Amino acid sequence: MQRPTLRGRPRQAAALLAAVLTVTAFCAADAVAGSYPFGPRTRAVNDLGNQYVPFHAHLWDLLHGRADGGLLVNWQSGYGSSFLPDLGTYLSSPFALLVALFPRDEIDLAVYAVTVLKTACAGAAMAWLLLRLRPGRWWAAGLLGAAYALCGWSVADASYNPMWLDGLVALPLLCLVGEWVLAGRRRLLGVVVVALAWIANFYTAYMATLGAALVLLLRIWLLGLPRRRALTTAGRAAATVVLGVGLSAPLVTVIYLGTKHAYPGRVTHFAPVGAEDLLARLLPTTYGFGSPALFVGTTALLLALALPFHRAAPRRVRAGWPLLVAAVTLSMQWTPTHLAWHAFATPNGSPYRQAFVLCALLVIAAWHSLSYGVPDRRALGAGAALLALVAAVASGSGLVRSYAWPVLLAGAVCALGGLLLLARTETGGAAEAGSAPDPAPDAMSGPRTTPDPISGPRATSDPGGRSEPGAGAGTAPSRSMALGRRTPARPRTLLAALAVVLLIGAQLGEATATSAVATRLRLNHLDDYAPWGARQQRQADLIAEADGWPRYRTDPGREQTVGNDPMVVGGQGAQYYSSLTADVLSRTLTALGDGWTSRGRNLQSLDNAVTDAVFSVGARVHSPPDQHQRWNPRDRSPATVTREDVPPLVTVRPAAEAARGLRGVAGFGPSPYRNQELLLGARVYTVPALTVRTAAGEPPRPGHDDRPGLVIDARRTADAGRRPTITAQCPAGSEVYLWAPHYSGTARLTAAPTAGSPGAPYGPTGRFTADAAKIAAMQRLGAVPDSGRLRIELTPSRAGTVPDQAVGCLDTARL
Repeated sequence: MQRPTLRGRPRQAAALLAAVLTVTAFCAADAVAGSYPFGPRTRAVNDLGNQYVPFHAHLWDLLHGRADGGLLVNWQSGYGSSFLPDLGTYLSSPFALLVALFPRDEIDLAVYAVTVLKTACAGAAMAWLLLRLRPGRWWAAGLLGAAYALCGWSVADASYNPMWLDGLVALPLLCLVGEWVLAGRRRLLGVVVVALAWIANFYTAYMATLGAALVLLLRIWLLGLPRRRALTTAGRAAATVVLGVGLSAPLVTVIYLGTKHAYPGRVTHFAPVGAEDLLARLLPTTYGFGSPALFVGTTALLLALALPFHRAAPRRVRAGWPLLVAAVTLSMQWTPTHLAWHAFATPNGSPYRQAFVLCALLVIAAWHSLSYGVPDRRALGAGAALLALVAAVASGSGLVRSYAWPVLLAGAVCALGGLLLLARTETGGAAEAGSAPDPAPDAMSGPRTTPDPISGPRATSDPGGRSEPGAGAGTAPSRSMALGRRTPARPRTLLAALAVVLLIGAQLGEATATSAVATRLRLNHLDDYAPWGARQQRQADLIAEADGWPRYRTDPGREQTVGNDPMVVGGQGAQYYSSLTADVLSRTLTALGDGWTSRGRNLQSLDNAVTDAVFSVGARVHSPPDQHQRWNPRDRSPATVTREDVPPLVTVRPAAEAARGLRGVAGFGPSPYRNQELLLGARVYTVPALTVRTAAGEPPRPGHDDRPGLVIDARRTADAGRRPTITAQCPAGSEVYLWAPHYSGTARLTAAPTAGSPGAPYGPTGRFTADAAKIAAMQRLGAVPDSGRLRIELTPSRAGTVPDQAVGCLDTARL
């Protein structure tokens, strides 16, 4: 009973197989790598921990009615920020809604499940597309669908940027829309699919649309349509895209406007990788941030390389798909076309975000190679020679590590062995067919013919409508392999089963190894964050007890766990990280002494009494440094909450003071202390003159214009007790704050040194971190002694600067 089921529903069977293989390899790779949720290592690296998990946590709160805000405004982040652009950027995928089915404290598992589901759906969609393009074995379509879903771009780049995976799903679906356009069917559904793709993630949908357009144009050429019909088809496809994008325009327009108001990111210039690195990323277990992840598996790569030499395939097919693959590869390396792939803006971070399109083309080319019958020994030999050449050139790349070679060798042996065994079953089937009338295909072969609405039965005509020798059904053997000896049916089935095991085993093994390697190596060069645990639970409990919104804000605290703590553990603070962080917000908080990372888009909490009063922060959580980060000091003190009486969220200012505030960011000066007073409407700081000395007791040299101030070097001295110092005179009892945005290291108040003592430190230790992509926030250091003479001892970890007006002494009584 199974055979008719597989023969009657090959697309469903192929899609299911692709999904199962994808989920198996994806989860197995994380188990091998010891990664969450199958091991102790976190998978929350970079933006996955800083953005995607927190935004999905906020979506969970929205769906359960627990968020502070709604679809338009997020009151928890950045002292209140626009949420609709973030919703369209991070959360508009239909898959995102599934997080509501998980417990709140399993938000990391929810995002993982969504990631796995997206990847599996991409494989299923590709398997469905392949059988729509050409008839063939359903299990081979499932295998190649999984090869696409587990391509290098998916496991190395998109697995920790899950919103990009919507583009991986969208590409085969958009190619299916192109097939519907060719057949003149499902016009309304095609528009809906385009709209959903652009709503889910407009960024990768744009790339997927370009890729699907190239596939459609090639299909029109392969079919040899008359010029008028070809133009009509292209026009109908363009109209479908325009209507679909138009339906998504309300959301896409909001995102576009959000980018125009966002803090400007880093301006980068594209530099293509070398040929060695480019070819290296075709091989299994290679990894390198900034290079195109093009791995699709040795089986798919071998079939794609063999296609130009496959004599059973029509000439146009043998030429068209390899030429398209080559053209797209070159377009990724040439700056003008590279910019076109990325909507004419070089991305920050990974520069090859369109690589999944090339992976799809390799898989489609491999399918065309196999659908015309297993390539003969001549074609397989040529493909294997090209694969050896790729490996030889790639051996000069530093991205190929020693363990890549045994994985590649095992994959190549299994791929060649499986294909040769499969060819043997075709040979036996052809010999038997010559002496028996019309035998039924076996369950491993799938349907022999599938009628096409355009070109008719594909078993007898090529896509261009020209009958050619060897251009027969999807499982017809090549001519040279048809001259074999007759193989009985039972051994043929056993050979076919062994071939399937070898080919699927090779794909699963290579994909698992490649994904596991990428997961482990990502931890070596990307920032990583712990999943939800005892620290976050304690913070969430304290915030829930202290929360008084909307009477006052409760800040999760200066010692952050991720870049969006308020969305993860609750509360309402300054902390906010998004690609759409508003320019005015970033510049305002910077002018008030706040710090940031990610070049101004990841704003930190500002622990300051004046800004707490201005922004109505009535409760603040104080946690020890996150022990997951290795560079933090070992501190396991309990988290606490402090409370202050603050004005309500909305206050009325006198007209004269309000007029000064109307100037916005332009009204701020160079001193954050005076800027805070401007917002407060009162003078509460003493900003003293400073005396800065190096560890040698000498005046420091001046810094550069981009980092003004006096340079503090991190050179070690012979006397470990001598450190750079800042001295000043302030009113006794006032609170000392240090503002040094471009200083890295620690700072503490110390008593004046005597002949027998270097001066004992007192007060909290201020920790500062700054580099090319981040600046340090203002820090409270303690109280001015009774003498009024304060001394700050610096322990720099790298060269930095101390600006003018770096010290402010706050009169808490006046505040």
